[in-house]
Amino acid sequence: MEIQPEGKNFRLVKEEEFSEILSFLEKFLPDSLKFHQTLKTFINDKVWDFHFYVSKSWPEVTVLLHFPGVTKTPNGKLYESFSVFCPCDRLEQLEELENEDILIDWTEPIYLNFTHELVLEKIEKFYSHIGALEKTYGEVFVLTSDVQGEQITTTTCFKEDAEIRQLTKENALTIHDLYPANHMESIEVFERLIEKLPCYGMFSKDGELAAWMVQSYYGAMFSMQTLPEFRRKGYGIVLARHLTKKVLDRNYLPFVIIRPENDASKSLYTKLGFSKSFNMIRAILTPFSKENGTQNGENESEHPPN
Repeated sequence: MEIQPEGKNFRLVKEEEFSEILSFLEKFLPDSLKFHQTLKTFINDKVWDFHFYVSKSWPEVTVLLHFPGVTKTPNGKLYESFSVFCPCDRLEQLEELENEDILIDWTEPIYLNFTHELVLEKIEKFYSHIGALEKTYGEVFVLTSDVQGEQITTTTCFKEDAEIRQLTKENALTIHDLYPANHMESIEVFERLIEKLPCYGMFSKDGELAAWMVQSYYGAMFSMQTLPEFRRKGYGIVLARHLTKKVLDRNYLPFVIIRPENDASKSLYTKLGFSKSFNMIRAILTPFSKENGTQNGENESEHPPN
């Protein structure tokens, strides 16, 4: 699809502007964490072809977008999904988003990736007369202290029955199939994540992939899964500690997005020095006229109990 150089209220960001925008986003950490690390990962590794936009009145109006927001949508259209950041003390500036009718077609279903709760609430206010929102809630836990415990390397054995290894592209299908939000992320993005970013698995002594965790294109540590037959062995906390260290080594701030009801994951990350920072919401925006035609989500968790 052709890349739009500008919309009604937004323009495409030039590559030479990336560092300036990254510096701007750093001023609003941790609220800007997801957008900040999406841009940082794009600059460093370009896992996916994102296109970043700022207000035409930038920097007076500080609303940022990127398209797509997720890597898989029903029609595969670039502008069918997006992510947005706006400082929480400037939410009135989201009027520019409300009035954007070139980049965003509000009459069609829209897929909005995890967004700060206050920003999403503002969007919901102006969207409520257009359609309904199907929302998935997440609590953002951010590392607030140094990683504790012995550093674990990729060759370290755990309880003499498993070892941690970098995942390979051959593992992508298994991971994607069991990823709770696989209706919004493609197999290809998992292949690229494994190729470019820290992505680790716990392998049994027989070579079977027992558990795994990866760093996302938006910086978060996500998709932690342990196969049922390997649960209650402590693999989850070993992987989480290991990936946390690797993410820190790459100069990223480790964070995870956890479903509110997932007490097991909250406990695990609290033990590793993470604490809750704020809430985010992922949403499918569906016009009232098309409520039966969207790609429905399922009850999911970024970090199911191990």
